[in-house]
Amino acid sequence: MTALLDIAGVSKRYGGVLALDGVSFRVDRGRIKGLIGPNGAGKTSLFNCVCGVLRVDGGHIRYAGRDLHGLRPHRRARMGIARTFQTLELFRELTVLENLMVPVDARSPRGMLADALRLPRARFEEHRADERARALLHFLGIADVAGVRGGDLPIGIQRRVELGRALALRPTLLLLDEPAAGLDSRETADLAGVLSRIRERFGTTMLLVDHDMSLVMRVCDDIAVLDYGRLIAEGPPERIREDPTVVRAYLGESAA
Repeated sequence: MTALLDIAGVSKRYGGVLALDGVSFRVDRGRIKGLIGPNGAGKTSLFNCVCGVLRVDGGHIRYAGRDLHGLRPHRRARMGIARTFQTLELFRELTVLENLMVPVDARSPRGMLADALRLPRARFEEHRADERARALLHFLGIADVAGVRGGDLPIGIQRRVELGRALALRPTLLLLDEPAAGLDSRETADLAGVLSRIRERFGTTMLLVDHDMSLVMRVCDDIAVLDYGRLIAEGPPERIREDPTVVRAYLGESAA
């Protein structure tokens, strides 16, 4: 398989703290890769480096063979990298449908003048955004809440809406930051099914960070484990589950 995302020797410092210490792994096309580790292991820092929110202090990140060094977050998004957030980032006053129309509309080729004058191109693109957003809501099983404000929804549905917003960008690589946070066991099981369907339907490659091991072990093809900014293990779920180094990182020396 060819690597869609290639992380090579990436380091990141915050003052005297080394958050990432020469991390290297790859995410192959069409795969779901888990990224796990204790709190403070460097997972979110790595996500932010991939998205362009943070600049790496060493190493390289390549996406589809292209070095991402110096590219701003919006450029990376246009290349096909999208993410969800651990802290929900919905437009709370907009409806669910409008929340999904925003990213679809952002990719529209029309300009401000076409919008201001309500030119045919503007009306066409608005109709296309509406259709695309409704199709995603149907795919995610939440079409019935299309007219509900984002801030009025339970957290489980909000998580689904945020996932829909990321998919609206038509990503090739989807970074999922704690998508099961706040979900109960049934909702987490439903989420696992949704992620599998996303891969089957759109061929989306995913990098998944989550503390819910039942989700990670169920949906991921392989897993990378960070601890204190270093990669300490990598492999299929069944091997990671039994790895004494991983057990030690999570539960301490006595458990290992």
